[in-house]
Amino acid sequence: MKVNHAILHILDFESAVNVMSQRELDLDTRAVRSFVTSHLRRARTSGDNKRGAFAENSAFAGELKSFFFGERDFIDLSQQIAEFVSGELAKAEKVESTDVFVADFEDDDDVRWFAVMLMNSRMAFMHEVAREGGEVRNDIARHYAILPSPSQKVASFALVRASTMDVYFQDKKRKIAGEDTFLIPDGLLQCGTGVSGKEVIDAVTRVVEQVAEEHGANTAVALAKAKAAVAEAVEEDEELPPWDIVDEAFEDEPVMRDAIKASLKEERLPERVPVERAQVERAAVRNHKIRTDTGIEISFPAEMVDNPDYIEFVNEPNGLISISLRNIGSFENR
Repeated sequence: MKVNHAILHILDFESAVNVMSQRELDLDTRAVRSFVTSHLRRARTSGDNKRGAFAENSAFAGELKSFFFGERDFIDLSQQIAEFVSGELAKAEKVESTDVFVADFEDDDDVRWFAVMLMNSRMAFMHEVAREGGEVRNDIARHYAILPSPSQKVASFALVRASTMDVYFQDKKRKIAGEDTFLIPDGLLQCGTGVSGKEVIDAVTRVVEQVAEEHGANTAVALAKAKAAVAEAVEEDEELPPWDIVDEAFEDEPVMRDAIKASLKEERLPERVPVERAQVERAAVRNHKIRTDTGIEISFPAEMVDNPDYIEFVNEPNGLISISLRNIGSFENR
């Protein structure tokens, strides 16, 4: 990952003082670089990211294009963003001190992005050393300006891809000026919103499991079929078509297929959702994991569920289930 620019602005509503940085972060400092790249990578690769598209009259989109074309100064643009966020948060029912982190970076695939993250300051306890009467006294103090750790998830952020102006974001609902508002997409970006690929995958797998149980089918087999179809669809064109996935996975089971599609209609899922291949690779889609009532855990590639040369589920006459694993050349203890 290459970070071209990064800056942090402080919105301190406890002291009613905003501190707008006039210089970028020192990325030559190891701790700063580690903090910045960790948060950017976590946001970039999150499976919970929702997709958005800028409205035609989005002021933010226009300003950002000017920056990408070299017509706009990074620091000035970041300050403008922080001022807007400050004005909106000041009208919120629950005011939270927030640091506004802005960055221009290239990910591990050399794709350029612009990032805005709202990092809520949190309270934490820390030790401090004082002297009293010539003696050292260690004490405990409360600190109100602790940033999220590099491993901690940031609840509100936006990523914009420079080449296509595609928007990825996450946000939480805030009550601003008496109305429930998503500050990132509705206020800052001015973009339309959609569901995330993860939300669609979760909905499909939940419905498949429910319908399989209702029809007395093996839920492990049904879910593995659905996951294999998801992985194959995303591998082909990085789009997730829920209806096509059901047709593919349950082509030979028309009753199950129709029941699942009927249930999916109630979910009001879109016909297609863009999903990056890397997100499916990271998600629990490629493999399916089960745990039996006897305490045995098995994880297997979802695509193998229809291949009895490797794994087979057998319904025994006594109502129990047997699982056969075949053609195993070796195994590792983990």
